[in-house]
Amino acid sequence: MDSLESLPVGRRVAYWRGRRRLSQQVFADRLGKSKSWVDKVERGVRSLDRVSTLHDVAAVLRIDAAVLLGRDARPAEVTGRIEGVERIREALSTYDMAVGRPVVGCPGVPADRVARDVGHAWITFQYARYPRVAELLPELLAGAQRAHADDPGRGRATVVEAYRLTASLLVKLGEAELAWLAADRAMLTATGDPVLVAAATVQLGQVMRACGRVRAALSTALAAAYRIAPPDPDDARPAELSLCGTLLVQGALAAARHGDDRTVADLLDEAAAMAARVGDGHDHHRTAFGPTAVDLARVAAALDLGHAHDAVTWHEKTVARDGWRWLPAEHRAAHLLDAARAYLHADDPASAARALVEADRTAPAEVRHRPAARDIVAQVARDPHAPATIVQLAAALGVT
Repeated sequence: MDSLESLPVGRRVAYWRGRRRLSQQVFADRLGKSKSWVDKVERGVRSLDRVSTLHDVAAVLRIDAAVLLGRDARPAEVTGRIEGVERIREALSTYDMAVGRPVVGCPGVPADRVARDVGHAWITFQYARYPRVAELLPELLAGAQRAHADDPGRGRATVVEAYRLTASLLVKLGEAELAWLAADRAMLTATGDPVLVAAATVQLGQVMRACGRVRAALSTALAAAYRIAPPDPDDARPAELSLCGTLLVQGALAAARHGDDRTVADLLDEAAAMAARVGDGHDHHRTAFGPTAVDLARVAAALDLGHAHDAVTWHEKTVARDGWRWLPAEHRAAHLLDAARAYLHADDPASAARALVEADRTAPAEVRHRPAARDIVAQVARDPHAPATIVQLAAALGVT
């Protein structure tokens, strides 16, 4: 039946019931349902809205649950490890310029061209096109290193940005140790320039939290934040406030992992005051800092502190703002993963499933390439009260 995958779920149930030579009554008896229930499902009057029921139907029909969900349930080709990670590892493992050898396969490129290419790669990252970023990074790293060696003054900021981008991507992909190397390179290159050091510390804080070094993440973020904190916030430039405020947020997230409620509240309130002066819709230093970003951080912090219902409340309040739509797709999708965890911990698997589906719609690679995302999908799909929609996503990720 070539058109089977395009049929509604109920029609597919009827098709496979017929293939198994089961009458509606016998099928209903094996499910522990009524014949009327089976008839309504097959006619589309009633939906299979629970994961447990979907699996029961599939078990009686002796097929995989994914088959009932059609072609979209096939494991997606983009799912899984991004091969480009190994090439990034190789790029980070070379020290050609440091020892005075030319970078292999990297002819000299004007510094302004390299800077534009790195900026383009950042935008690609913010659209959550992670496989493409992984393809670009090895050559970008080589080009940025070469530009820095040729002209340290002009090339310094560019190579720091390239390392920051590399660390951000690797954290997403669950490669925390390799991300640490990239963040460390950024910090070393930035040494002596407080603004560049602060920018690099944003990624270093993320890496440290990913590695479980929450105390170090907190102290490092705060040291960098207060080093660049403007004496008078009223006279500070938005770019300065954005970087300082983002570091305070990083510190708050580290404190939340440590279980320090008071420090979390103080740091986020301080960041919120800076965010109010910056406003939403900006992306200074690749931070997307503003009132909405700070309140999304409150969701993640509340979740780590064990306050799932507070996290849900902050989430639902914050995503209703205009500022939510102005955030990069990567930022929104990452937050939706936090929201899914919050809903799950608040015993609302249906809302958790909706958040995950929305994250996949917003930025598929955020869900399909992040190990943490795949774990959340698997947890929600295993809940007996989760809606059937999450099974389709779980099957696409191969985590059913």
